[in-house]
Amino acid sequence: MSLYSEKVMDHFRNPRNVGVIEDADGVGEVGNAKCGDIMKMYIKVENDILVDVKFETFGCGSAIASSSMATEMIKGKPLKEALLLTNKAVTETLDGLPAHKLHCSVLAEEAVQAAVRDYYQRNNIPYDEKDFPALDHAHDTHGEDGQ
Repeated sequence: MSLYSEKVMDHFRNPRNVGVIEDADGVGEVGNAKCGDIMKMYIKVENDILVDVKFETFGCGSAIASSSMATEMIKGKPLKEALLLTNKAVTETLDGLPAHKLHCSVLAEEAVQAAVRDYYQRNNIPYDEKDFPALDHAHDTHGEDGQ
């Protein structure tokens, strides 16, 4: 019996939305020093809708699968809806992850929130830090004041 569901294996072997958006409207990069996974999420926004989402992930198969699934789940959605994406939803949509790999879905949630927050900061759009709960402990490259 495999540790990984068919969906995890599919998204690992055939990840969706891999790559860079050169003129991205927002970029979020997060990492987990414990496991070495680094996730970078790029978003393109038109009329408050995520019209394109891409990712680059350096990490294990669970991190790649979580990144891929997260992009599929938020692409085409309004920004506010994308912010509601949780690691639990990513894990459930992948039909589960082993307990020791759940941090990979947390990284996906953090990367989405970091990219949306970066978009808000770049465009001087006011926001409430409470809209970014996963980033309470994550380290972004801009800090609290967007610098």
